[in-house]
Formats: sequence, C-alpha cells, structure tokens
Amino acid sequence: MQETGNNTSTALPRITLRIGTGTLSFAVASPTAKEGVAYEPYTAKSGISMAANLREAFKTSPLLSQGHARAQVLLDTDVLVVPIEEFEAEKADTLFRHTFTGNANSTVLHSVIPDVDAVALFAINRDLKLVIDDHFGDVRFIHVCQPLWNLFYHRSPTGTTRKLYGYFHDGKLSVCSFDKNRFRFCNTYDVAHSRDAVFYLLYVWKQLGLDSTQDELCIAGCQTTEHDWMLPTLKRYLRKVYLINPSAEFNRAPVTHIRGMALDMATIYVKGR
Repeated sequence: MQETGNNTSTALPRITLRIGTGTLSFAVASPTAKEGVAYEPYTAKSGISMAANLREAFKTSPLLSQGHARAQVLLDTDVLVVPIEEFEAEKADTLFRHTFTGNANSTVLHSVIPDVDAVALFAINRDLKLVIDDHFGDVRFIHVCQPLWNLFYHRSPTGTTRKLYGYFHDGKLSVCSFDKNRFRFCNTYDVAHSRDAVFYLLYVWKQLGLDSTQDELCIAGCQTTEHDWMLPTLKRYLRKVYLINPSAEFNRAPVTHIRGMALDMATIYVKGR
C-alpha cells in the first residue's frame, strides 16, 4: 500500500502484534507514552480460536482501533531454519510440512535472516492470517525468535570464548549458537519445569563439545521464579553462566521497563527485527 501525506492511517507508525501460545499483545511507537512505546496486553479466551480472539480484540483494543494500515506480526510457532543458499521458495511449503506435521490449515511463511545467511520457515493458521490481512494493507510476519537471534549473533563475536544462548518464551526454551556467521545450532524445546531446561541446555552443551571452564552460557527471558533454582544448578556444571539483563543490554532503554512485554517485542523497538 502506497503511503501518501493525506492518508492518516498509512502515516501512523507500524503497529506490532505478538501472537504467542494463547496470548496476544500489541505495541506501537508513541511520543506520548512514558517509555516511548504504547503497550497493550490482551486477555485471550481459552475456549475460542486465536483468530476469533483477534477479531474480538479489534472491537475492543484501544491500540488496534487507531486505524493502523501497517503491521508487523511476531508469531510463536514451529520454525525451520534453512541456509540461504539452499532455500527455494517454491519448495518451502513442502519442506516445512515434511518437518512439522499438524499444519494442514496453515499457510507457510518465510523470513530472511541476512546476518547469518539463513531463512526462517514458519506457519500461521489460515483463519488467523485472514483476520490480519483484512485489517492491514501492509503486513510483515516474523518468528518471535528472530529479534533474539540477531541480538545473540551480534553478541557472539565479543571475546574469545564460544557462546550458547537460551531464550525462555511462551513455555518454551529456544537454544542457539553461532560459528563463522552461521547458525551452529538452533532448536526449541517445551519446558514445563526448570529441570527440563537444565537438561536440554546441558545436553546441547555436550552435543556441541563446548568447554565447561572456558565457554559461556547466556540466558535471556528467564523469570525470577525460574532462575532462582536453575542458575545455581547450571553453575555446578559450567563455570560461565550469565543472565542477560535487558536494561543493561540495551543501555537502560525505557522500553525495557514496560511490565509484561516479551523480550523479543522489546528488542524490536531497540534493535529492529
């Protein structure tokens, strides 16, 4: 959709919709908001589909009712990372569906991750996508992990040690590592308990042959109730375990103080997608 000076809706900044596992939240840059970003969590009803929840949100949400024509949508869904030289758009749908089952009523999307020469393949429910497309003329879809992948990648070259990253979000743990401008490892696990997270992190650490005294484990998105037990436990096996503090990481950016905002959404407003 072409922007013109006389079109108020397209002149508005691009709104961000985050669609998590049973959660919805919205944010948009705002000069009048204390933190520079207006943020609105939405209480999704568990008895109806996410598409139906979003339809209801468009009727009641103050942010969604402002008439934004442009949006970026963060999706928490299965994701397959493919080296860019092996990516073929016409084969993406088949490749994704062979990797992940249960996506019959979904549309497969892709997003390029230029810094690491990779492409992320992920899916969105067709009804949900229809609701989004009905309300916005210009939509960008990305996976919730993409802002963190970019953040972690740019942190990796610092120092001489290798680094393994873990990002907690939506009841999951996404783990990644980089080597020579590429993903060395990338996977996501369901983690109902901190003990599950410790098992997966130590398993990947061993699988990658990392050094327990020299290399680093960096964890982001971890809530206090989780890391009270988890971090001391990990430090029994690994010498260098660090918790990434968003405020310190982003030089005390005001957006990091917005209560309840997911780290991936905050990262977009500080670092971009």
